[in-house]
This record gives sequence, structure tokens and C-alpha cells, in this order.
Amino acid sequence: MFGIGAIAAVYRIIRGPSILDRALATDVLLAIAICALGAEMAINKHIDTLVVMLVLAMFAVVGSISIARFMAKQDAS
Repeated sequence: MFGIGAIAAVYRIIRGPSILDRALATDVLLAIAICALGAEMAINKHIDTLVVMLVLAMFAVVGSISIARFMAKQDAS
């Protein structure tokens, strides 16, 4: 299921008609990656990739905020 969702998100990143569609698809792809890492950690009973999950979450938040600020500046002009 993670693979199907990732393929659909990559398709939307490539074909997205607007930057907001691409940004949302990127957030979905990062969320899928975080969930897949969490599932792998739960199955194998380790916490080795917890730092990777936190870094991915940080990139998702910073990316969403920066795109929102960029779009807000474009709308104001």
C-alpha cells in the first residue's frame, strides 16, 4: 500500500498542474516515507531510524511553511 501511494504521489508531483498540487503531493510522499519507516521499526522492533523520521518530518513542516509564505506573497502582489 505504501508503494501504491508513493507512485500516485510521484505521478502528481510530475503531472500536477499547479505548484500547490506538487507541494501537497510532496507532503504526502514524505508522510508515506515516515509511515513506512515507522512500520518497519515496529515490525523489526528497533528505533535505529527514528532520527531519519524526525528529519523527514522537519523537512515536511519547513517545506510546507515556506511554500505557504511564498504563495501568500504572490497573492498579495
